[in-house]
Amino acid sequence: MRGIEILDPGPHALIQDLGRPGHAHLGVPPSGALDAPALRLANRLVGNDESAAGVECLLGGLTLKARVPCTVAVTGPPVDVSPGCSHMPLFLKPGQTLSIGTPATGLRSYLAVSGGLTVEPALGSRSRDVLSAIGPEPLKAGDVLPLGEPGVPCGWDVIRPAVAPPELIVPVTLGPRDDWFDDPAGSLAKAWTVTSESNRVGLRFEGKSLRRAGEIVELPSEGVLTGAIQVPPSGLPVLFLADHPTTGGYPVVAVAARGALSALGQARPGTTVRFRPS
Repeated sequence: MRGIEILDPGPHALIQDLGRPGHAHLGVPPSGALDAPALRLANRLVGNDESAAGVECLLGGLTLKARVPCTVAVTGPPVDVSPGCSHMPLFLKPGQTLSIGTPATGLRSYLAVSGGLTVEPALGSRSRDVLSAIGPEPLKAGDVLPLGEPGVPCGWDVIRPAVAPPELIVPVTLGPRDDWFDDPAGSLAKAWTVTSESNRVGLRFEGKSLRRAGEIVELPSEGVLTGAIQVPPSGLPVLFLADHPTTGGYPVVAVAARGALSALGQARPGTTVRFRPS
């Protein structure tokens, strides 16, 4: 069997592809790589279809061993890779190991292997959903991951790894419940700090609480999208990421632009975020 062996998964490594959209009516989140452009790039570099499954590493630390000749690529923020460099194809011989360091900025690195990871899919995706516990289990030492047949790389992407900035300006569309709050645009535009309680379900923020415009009452649960900014009674917003619940009972004051989601998926605790209505 073509495969790679996980020697050390690091702090938290998950198998991810581009997710399983279209199952919200079943209560299943879309899931998938939080920095989808990084996973797409890694797959292109090794000759895979962009939708192939790879590994999402939280703060690096992953070490693997090749069981067969294969090409690998690591993307996301700039990170030390041994042997070789990130953001370029690397050839591994059988028995050769590869280790990913800890990125100086950002949170998540992405590893693609020629042929893609062909673990058993669930609902059409090989992504791990941490909220619903659907998909492959988090990686652990000793796991052997099967690989598909390798494709032919279509050429190298020319790209300079992006350093995750300490402050993000995030375009948002106000609503559907912005009328529940005093000055929602002005309140969201103030500085918010990502907290350590954030995860793949959503980003939690510290800052000056949003104030309700009237008496505090709660909604019946209604559908929510990836990027929805929900405001619980504390007034401190939560921005939903790929593993978010599909319904919620707190008002959604705004929704982040889809193009900002990959940067939000790389936001470490301590990152400053300012929302800008577009």
